[in-house]
Amino acid sequence: MTRKYTVQKSPFVVPTTDGKLIEEHFGAASKGGEQLSIAHMIAPPKWSEPFQTPEFDEYTYVIRGKKQFVVDGETIVLEAGQSIKIEKNTRVQYSNPFDEECEYMAICMPAFSIDKVNREND
Repeated sequence: MTRKYTVQKSPFVVPTTDGKLIEEHFGAASKGGEQLSIAHMIAPPKWSEPFQTPEFDEYTYVIRGKKQFVVDGETIVLEAGQSIKIEKNTRVQYSNPFDEECEYMAICMPAFSIDKVNREND
């Protein structure tokens, strides 16, 4: 009988230079493909990314700490237990300007791909 499930025991750890931990469980870089990516992340205190306009919908669920989003000029802060959906082709900046690390899950549809992020300082 063919198994109709996949267990991920060793996610792909995305190399970073900013202290952020990114473990992709399913997606383009790991098991899963192009339809969807699911990643566990830990952003260190005072971390931020440049503004970007992703070509995918991104859902974020905060597990621990706080995460800040600037979405089309509006600042939103999520705390543990809260989530957000940011629609594709929306200008956004992700950051953790706080004094404690932030742990969260991110789901992208279609799957995250660096060539579909469109960062402003790249």
